[in-house]
Amino acid sequence: MAVISKNYPAPERVQVKRALLSVSDKTGLIEFAMRLSKAGVELVSTGGTARSIAEAGLPVRDVSELTGFPEIMDGRVKTLHPGVHGGLLAIRDDAEHTAAMEAHNIGAIDLAVINLYPFEEVRASGGDYATMVENIDIGGPAMIRAAAKNHAFVNVVVDPEDYAALLAEMDAMDGQTTYAFRQRLAQTAYARTA
Repeated sequence: MAVISKNYPAPERVQVKRALLSVSDKTGLIEFAMRLSKAGVELVSTGGTARSIAEAGLPVRDVSELTGFPEIMDGRVKTLHPGVHGGLLAIRDDAEHTAAMEAHNIGAIDLAVINLYPFEEVRASGGDYATMVENIDIGGPAMIRAAAKNHAFVNVVVDPEDYAALLAEMDAMDGQTTYAFRQRLAQTAYARTA
């Protein structure tokens, strides 16, 4: 085990069993989702991402099934829920955290694949005020930061360019990822949300 602090050891390897995918940039999404599904990873997704995955014939669980709450307010509220954030933030070897997960039926999320609304591109292309406001992402940065904070147990991917590296890591480690790999992913995630 890697030791993050005196009271917070990180497991050297983490098995990827469940992935939450919520992406605006769908570059490489279907091939990536196919590889995850073939590796036995449960796919959970939101809105358009879930539709794209389902249309490709892959099994995908809509995030509203996970939370027990529908997407509301034109999709503004969909992932801001304890069922998502508890699954990302739970310290897996902490008895109090695992008891809370069990008590509230919160499943662990081992991989968060999130890229943000294209605010910069919309602004650069002269988008009007209302369009720019709707491209201010709230749930995405919250999930990215939650997953990165808990990189001891969770992988976070914010760029389609990193799909191949994650798949290679999982292939080499029999469906698992190393702490050093998760730490590198978290560094990229923090840089993106900064």
